[in-house]
Amino acid sequence: MSYHGHVSRILNFLESTSTFRSLDATKRLHALSITTPPIRNQSIFINNNIISSYISHNNFLQARKVFDEMPQRTLVSYNTLVTSYTRRGHVDEAWTLLNHLRLCGFAPNQYTLTGLLCCEKLEMFQGLELFCLSIKNGVFYADAYVGSSLLGFFGRYGCFHEAFLVFDDMGCKSLVTWNTMLSLLGCNGFVEETKALFRDVLRLGVLLSEGSFVALLSGLVGCEEDLSYGEQVHCLMTKCGFDCYVSAVNSLIGVYVRCRALCSADRLFEEQVPVKNVVSWNMIIGSMVKSGKPRMALEMFMNMLRSGLVPSQATFVAVIESCIGLRNLVCGECVHAKVIMSGFESDVIVGTALVDLYAKCEKLISAHNCFDQIEEKNVVSWNALILGYSNVLSSTSIRLLREMIRLGCYPDKFSFSSVLKSSSVLDLHQLHGLVLRMGYENHEYVLSSLVMAYARNGLINEALLFVQEFENPISLIPSNIIAGIYNRTGHYNETMKLLSLLEKPDVVSWNTAISACARSNNYNEVFKLFKRMHSGHIHPDKYTLMTLVCVCTKLCCLDLGGSLHGLIVKTNSCDTFLGNVLIDMYGKCGNIENSVKVFEEIKDRNIITWTALISALGLNGYARDAVKIFHNMELTGLRPDALALRAVLSSCRYGGLVSEGMQIFKQMGTIYGIQPEHDHYHCIVDLLAKNGQIKEAEEVMESMPFPPNASIWRCFVEGFKRQEIAV
Repeated sequence: MSYHGHVSRILNFLESTSTFRSLDATKRLHALSITTPPIRNQSIFINNNIISSYISHNNFLQARKVFDEMPQRTLVSYNTLVTSYTRRGHVDEAWTLLNHLRLCGFAPNQYTLTGLLCCEKLEMFQGLELFCLSIKNGVFYADAYVGSSLLGFFGRYGCFHEAFLVFDDMGCKSLVTWNTMLSLLGCNGFVEETKALFRDVLRLGVLLSEGSFVALLSGLVGCEEDLSYGEQVHCLMTKCGFDCYVSAVNSLIGVYVRCRALCSADRLFEEQVPVKNVVSWNMIIGSMVKSGKPRMALEMFMNMLRSGLVPSQATFVAVIESCIGLRNLVCGECVHAKVIMSGFESDVIVGTALVDLYAKCEKLISAHNCFDQIEEKNVVSWNALILGYSNVLSSTSIRLLREMIRLGCYPDKFSFSSVLKSSSVLDLHQLHGLVLRMGYENHEYVLSSLVMAYARNGLINEALLFVQEFENPISLIPSNIIAGIYNRTGHYNETMKLLSLLEKPDVVSWNTAISACARSNNYNEVFKLFKRMHSGHIHPDKYTLMTLVCVCTKLCCLDLGGSLHGLIVKTNSCDTFLGNVLIDMYGKCGNIENSVKVFEEIKDRNIITWTALISALGLNGYARDAVKIFHNMELTGLRPDALALRAVLSSCRYGGLVSEGMQIFKQMGTIYGIQPEHDHYHCIVDLLAKNGQIKEAEEVMESMPFPPNASIWRCFVEGFKRQEIAV
């Protein structure tokens, strides 16, 4: 074949494979270029094509070989390789090529500099050198490519002032420039600046794109004002025809989710997302989880699977969190199976979520198996497993901590606090030494956990010695913990003295102080503290309200208790816990109607709820109603405990219901599986003695497995005397 025939063949081959060239076709073209004599004015062009084609097929070594063997190169040859290196994060190789092309007399153009500036591994000094080079070569002012890349570079390093200067100095700004700046501002918390810049975009008549809306919406953080602004942007998107672009609509859903406008997010997802992708589903599933609707999140996950989409890492994490919220192990195991099928079992984030699920469901063997499947474990993975073992007071948590350190993963404050939850006295001293050795001796979170661990193991004096080790003044968390120890051990004055030193006490501090006053019978001070707490704009929680209601019960102050009940309803704080205390308060203050009303309003009744109402009814002379409530409780499936049985026996005692009381008493061991204690014997002996059945009372006393105490003898003797007087 003639020379011109070879040239024609190569050029025809290039033209026929210009759209898509397979690796095999690239190799044939490469072989043809080698066997053909050099083509004047075309060899460099052909070799550049071959290099690009090899790179597109990830055959980078062959591309570099072609480049190295080229007798002549152009700037395009260098740019192709530089861009390829930077996309793979090989900054050093790209930088070496940059220096080489400059030595060869080439001046880097906008494509050379842009390729380098977009590399996330580029060092600050390198970026600044490129910035200077772009100004020297005049490339910075020529078009928007380099300036837009510089905005991204400075944004990655948090150099916002420099980014603003670059933006202001740019003589030519493209849509990419505006979008980059919007994204930079939005993603870094400059909400108002993002809105102002978007107004400039609209005023200048810049043609908007999908990316413009995505960048703008990324800056809205979730306040009420942002919700209103998001709705306005939604209208603009619809007006401009961008409400059918998936990424823009996904960003809008994200705004509604962050602003807790879940109905708007759900409606947008159902009605306006043209093609739901994984991001769309992740947004809506995540919103259900964050809003406390795990069941709906699982339903959405099932719908996603039915649509044929493959779940991502974020999908599985959100769905596993839903299973944790429901404490639904069966659903969790089904999701785990799907994780394995999708190949995510070795992923550190998904694997850690699975460890957390099984640990919280107390399936520690399964949790450990999931942990072992994780390829690159991090401190969060270790902490999830350690916490699981600590929650069941297992010494394995200590062993895991040692293994963690041995493998080079250093524990953090959560690691130590988790292990300290289950530590014995012997382990505690070793852990204390480890805390000192690893430099956490001045970390208040870890030291607070140590104080609690010493107190839990009964080493109160050692716990209180930590007061000397904290900085003066003692910070909030350690103060609360130490004050709690003082309070539990009856050192009420020390409790108040320590908390009085706090500049900004939180609700825990106030609760401890109020509890200390209540336990020391200083009831006037209780309400003075509550008034000061309210003046300091600290909102009471259920523990505050519980203490206050209990004080009203002790004082038998119905008016004040009723006012607190109103506050509880107003603040929407009423739950089973507070409802039980209110039933008891109203019962002991003689308002049985309100006791019954509160009982009926409690949806999730527990054994304490029923016991409180039984006691209230019996105390106020409604003994038969108390017995009826007791049997109703049994019909709900709740098994009475020792306190419930004492309450119903006391009600029978107050109302003189001998047969009912004796029947329940006789069933204690046989049906309820509870052996009578002193209190139960006291109730039944007093019931029999008061109703003239001295012989039966004596028989009960003789059947006791332990000697009668003074209370039992007193009620028996008093009944005996009454019978003698009557005779």
